[in-house]
Amino acid sequence: MDMESQNRPSPEQDPTKPEYPVYPVFSGPRFPINFKTVSIFLSLFLATVFTTWMVGGPWYSFGLILILGTHEFGHYWACRVNNVNSTLPNFLPVPPIPYFLNIGTMGAFIMIKEPISNRKALMEIGASGPIAGFIVAIPVLWVGLMNSQMTLENSLEAPNLFFGSSIILWAMTEVVLGVNPIATDVTISLHPLAYAGWLGMFFTALNLLPMGQLDGGHVVYSLFNSKHAYIARISFLILLPLGFYWAGWWVWAGLVLFLGLRHPPILDNSIPLEPKHRFMGYASILIFIVTFVPVPFGVA
Repeated sequence: MDMESQNRPSPEQDPTKPEYPVYPVFSGPRFPINFKTVSIFLSLFLATVFTTWMVGGPWYSFGLILILGTHEFGHYWACRVNNVNSTLPNFLPVPPIPYFLNIGTMGAFIMIKEPISNRKALMEIGASGPIAGFIVAIPVLWVGLMNSQMTLENSLEAPNLFFGSSIILWAMTEVVLGVNPIATDVTISLHPLAYAGWLGMFFTALNLLPMGQLDGGHVVYSLFNSKHAYIARISFLILLPLGFYWAGWWVWAGLVLFLGLRHPPILDNSIPLEPKHRFMGYASILIFIVTFVPVPFGVA
């Protein structure tokens, strides 16, 4: 995920105003890498290593941080290539909390500190993170599944937490383990590395929801521009009934609504996308489709 720190003025209808929004020039240091920024990065990184290790052990911590870090450094790399000032990636550690879904982290983010110049830059910044994270998540999940345990009887003596199946998890489970992950007569005990791969793909799907300043919002705005607002509203409305099956969708929808469903304008909307940018956009949409889980968590 990436967040923009500038407030966006609403467009006005005065014909004497410039066609594209004019923002104040950012006057601070660009891509600051100094003692302060590195200290913040390392502190949050090490804290997240600690909290994820506490939750799932070393393999879980390694796999999840590898996916999240690759995702966010994909954004950071694209910002540097396009000369759009941003912070280093920052991880969000969460210590174990009783009676709470403990995963050790709430993800990671970068802050974009100035407006994005055009649709090509927007696509590269929005799509590079989820594509990079997804590519890394595939071998993490694959190796984790190879080391997971499977039993052919599903014990219902006590309630168990189950993880919903995305298209990619279903396909990889069929290939690696030779079973259907949603079959009622099979119980799969995920290896911590497989759990990390599953969560990494779930975080990817969350960020690719086509709303606001999420990665998916960047991609859809770059691809479809004026249709972004309609797509964002429809996506938001779809999350509301899904919340009856997993309440986390209401939390995510509320957060996106708080940050804003609309995407801030870019500096120059006249520059068309190149074929490679459209490929990145449609690849991101495909990644969202295969990683999305309507009911990610439940009790069986």
